[in-house]
Amino acid sequence: MKRIGLIGGMSWESTALYYRLINQAVRARLGGHASADLVLRSVDFAPVEALQRGGDWVGLDAMMAQAAQDVEAAGADFLLLCTNTMHRCADAIEDAVDVPLLHIADPLEAALADLEIQSIGLLGTRYTMEQSFYRERLEAAGIDVLVPEEPDRAEVHRIIYEELVVGRIEDTSRTTYKGIMEQLAGDGADAIVLACTEIGLLVRPDDALVPLLDTTVLHAQAAVDAALGDLR
Repeated sequence: MKRIGLIGGMSWESTALYYRLINQAVRARLGGHASADLVLRSVDFAPVEALQRGGDWVGLDAMMAQAAQDVEAAGADFLLLCTNTMHRCADAIEDAVDVPLLHIADPLEAALADLEIQSIGLLGTRYTMEQSFYRERLEAAGIDVLVPEEPDRAEVHRIIYEELVVGRIEDTSRTTYKGIMEQLAGDGADAIVLACTEIGLLVRPDDALVPLLDTTVLHAQAAVDAALGDLR
């Protein structure tokens, strides 16, 4: 089994979900008392959020590169960055270490190809929905990416940062997300992508009118695939 390296804490609410999903999958595949061989570097989200809000992506690149080096030094065979938004720093991470980064969009692209889905509604932080680093990667794979209109993008972002990352799960917010997902489906989205690792804590598959793909689940499953290799 290869050692999985996790860069987490952004937020720890979803990082805890990564830990559980990865270990559950290893036990399901290997049986008995098997669990994942992994190391976790969980950063303090407060300075990360402040740098995001201030637009200091150079500072965030440096922070993520250092975290990646810490995880590599702990013996990780490959890395996962347990957040969609911070994949804006993927290039800085890859430049800082010798072990590979399992990009969160890779298993998403594979799942979309398997389902023959070419148009998605993208939900995530404002950074993920509006900046190019995530959308252009999907568009380069032939995926048509739809995002909510500005007022809805603002509300999706607010719910993530004011509620989900601090462990608040509100029924009213689930209703809000359901309405936004319904609008995206009506605009032509063949699936909804939860491109924020916390949204799956709020939204359930039956909340959407079209297939719902949770990047947290897909990323964790891909990590186990990579760790077990021919041991599966």
